[in-house]
Amino acid sequence: MSSSERPLSPHLQVYRWRVSMFTSIAHRASGVFLSLGAPVLVGWLIAAAASPEYFDYINGLLGSMLGKLALLGWTLAFFYHIANGVRHLFWDIGAGFEKPVYRTTAWLAIAFAIGATAYVWAPIFMGGAA
Repeated sequence: MSSSERPLSPHLQVYRWRVSMFTSIAHRASGVFLSLGAPVLVGWLIAAAASPEYFDYINGLLGSMLGKLALLGWTLAFFYHIANGVRHLFWDIGAGFEKPVYRTTAWLAIAFAIGATAYVWAPIFMGGAA
């Protein structure tokens, strides 16, 4: 059989999406996104220590619409990564591998991330905090 006749491996278009697939991919993506946000946090802390002018400049960038959108994404990634990390800790001790349990905990991790992010950001979007 030549290489052009070989069957292709199934890809994402072939599989029916399941919550476990989403949580696995999202956990990795949230970790990468948090890693990209770490230099922003460090820059903000350096600005706070450097001077009021530099701190105001960084706060202005983070207070822009694009900055708030990035901070919102980092907040969601943080809460999701924490919640899904707790699931992984339970898996490390051998608990929670039954289908109903891992599906339920997957949805709980997603719901927690969305709910906690909404709780943190509601005052900002409602105009209570800047």
